[in-house]
Amino acid sequence: MKLATLCYIKHEGRTLMVHRVKKVDDIHQGKWNGLGGKLEPGESPEECVIREVREESGLEVHAPRYHGLLIFTNFKGDDWYVWVFTATEFKGTLIDSPEGNLKWIPDQELTKLPLWDSDHIFFPWLGREGVFSAKFDYAGEKMLGHSVSFYP
Repeated sequence: MKLATLCYIKHEGRTLMVHRVKKVDDIHQGKWNGLGGKLEPGESPEECVIREVREESGLEVHAPRYHGLLIFTNFKGDDWYVWVFTATEFKGTLIDSPEGNLKWIPDQELTKLPLWDSDHIFFPWLGREGVFSAKFDYAGEKMLGHSVSFYP
């Protein structure tokens, strides 16, 4: 089981995304993702997402907004539990990310990028009130189905 965070930084109708093309054997090779990564021992999801955004982008996010939990079963052989956030308050200057190439993508173009199938499903949920809990069943890289619950 893997515990991780994911953050979509939003600014002026654009979202900061990373094109995962730099690391050898990256499970997201060639895909566009939000920023985030695995929790360290004793770390809360909020602490993790702030640290990961700083390490991957050079930006310091403030008051990230929690949206929900994504569970990816059997994704490339592992079950992933991912806390999802957005952030609109940040400071700093973008760095040359070790994870891939960072780019501000206009929001209306996000779904045109090479994304995981599940991203197309949960992106609209980031604009809802309340939180969600969703499970995406995978067989390796192929999404088999999903279920979701929304809470006020």
